Amino acid sequence: MEILDRSLAHIQITVTCLDNKKAFTYEKASPPSQRILAIQKLQESGFDVSIRLSPVIEEFMDFDMLNSLGIERCVIEFLRINTWIRQWFKEVDFTKYSLQHGGYRHLPLDVKLKILDKIHIPEKTICEDVTEHYEYWRQHVNPNREDCCNLRIL
Repeated sequence: MEILDRSLAHIQITVTCLDNKKAFTYEKASPPSQRILAIQKLQESGFDVSIRLSPVIEEFMDFDMLNSLGIERCVIEFLRINTWIRQWFKEVDFTKYSLQHGGYRHLPLDVKLKILDKIHIPEKTICEDVTEHYEYWRQHVNPNREDCCNLRIL
């Protein structure tokens, strides 16, 4: 960390599930617990760091645990469904994904808002490829309307 310039480094670490065992069934990467520790350490050291819930999968996320971690910033991207995703994630209720846009099935905005209400991280920003939804996030949720990644410029 000593080689990183806090005024230049913008760090986002992806976590899609807080259960190490479950996460390993679909991603071969460092366990979520290690990623969470990295986020917390970087945050404590004054870095511009966010947890990236990308994608946020309601069935896989323990929202109570997420909210207890003391993380200050997050970037959220909702799961979008195609044939490959449908085959990969058997535990997901795909019937909720009723909006067709850009070759994917998406959650309707009202369902996304209900999921967002479960995330109590103080600073949230939403990335989105459904045009109407992105405009909603931009106008009502994202702290920086011009940058959905909400980078902190010092």
